[in-house]
Amino acid sequence: MDSFSKPTFDPKEHQHLRYNPLRDSWVLVSAHRMKRPWKGQVEKPPEDNIPRHDPHNPLCPGSVRANGQVNPEYDSTFMFDNDFPALQPDAPDPGSDHHPLFQSKAARGVCKVMCFHPRSDITLPLMTPAEIRKVIDKWADLIVELGAEYTWVQIFENKGAMMGCSNPHPHCQVWASNFLPNEAALAERCQRDFLQKHGEPLLVQYARMEAQAQERVVVENEHWLVVVPYWATWPFQTLLLPRRHVLRLPDLTAQERDSLASIMKRLLTKYDNLFEVSFPYSMGWHGKRMHLILQS
Repeated sequence: MDSFSKPTFDPKEHQHLRYNPLRDSWVLVSAHRMKRPWKGQVEKPPEDNIPRHDPHNPLCPGSVRANGQVNPEYDSTFMFDNDFPALQPDAPDPGSDHHPLFQSKAARGVCKVMCFHPRSDITLPLMTPAEIRKVIDKWADLIVELGAEYTWVQIFENKGAMMGCSNPHPHCQVWASNFLPNEAALAERCQRDFLQKHGEPLLVQYARMEAQAQERVVVENEHWLVVVPYWATWPFQTLLLPRRHVLRLPDLTAQERDSLASIMKRLLTKYDNLFEVSFPYSMGWHGKRMHLILQS
């Protein structure tokens, strides 16, 4: 008789796969490797010498941008068309006569830059909740405005040189396109399939279960929940979720927008304090597409 019993599974000690329902894919988790000795590179926190205002910075109030236009002396948010856009509204159609291995499709859209604050030495966690609320309101307005013409409106911020940000001034990008990006299309399909099978929106059920478990919750308030997703791929990855079913930022109530400003400040301040540095990150908002894709 075999006297050896099988060990009991411990997610902190035994590698396993975790399912990501937003991508219909599996992630390998090997938490026990956190015990390995670390002899890698350790860097000192960089010294921030960012001036409050730099007349040569093209994002500052009153500065001249690459196209020769002069920024207004703005005192809150400021929006302008990206001087070097990845998407243009009048790009020609590559046509449809292509080999199956060398296919192309039309891609049209607009790219905008949105400054959060007139000061270059300010970041979102250093802004007041009222200032962040103005950013959220502008995001919502842009989704309505650009969504009237384009299928997808992607708002994202790459903060810090490490994340590829080319300018230290607090700002984000807004890309509107006539096509649905791959990640958004995959998440849409997965959530639609989940709703059909289970009768409840995937992220609504997930947020409720995480709130009950309190195992991966980072911060929370009345309207919002921030968790390390069960299927996290990146170190210090977080997911910000509303507690009710909301399709897009413009659908938020005034109280929910205030709560969003508050929890964003709390979360980003935690990142800064944890690493004792102005933490570099990539952040993006995903909502429901604006309308069906029109063939052109």
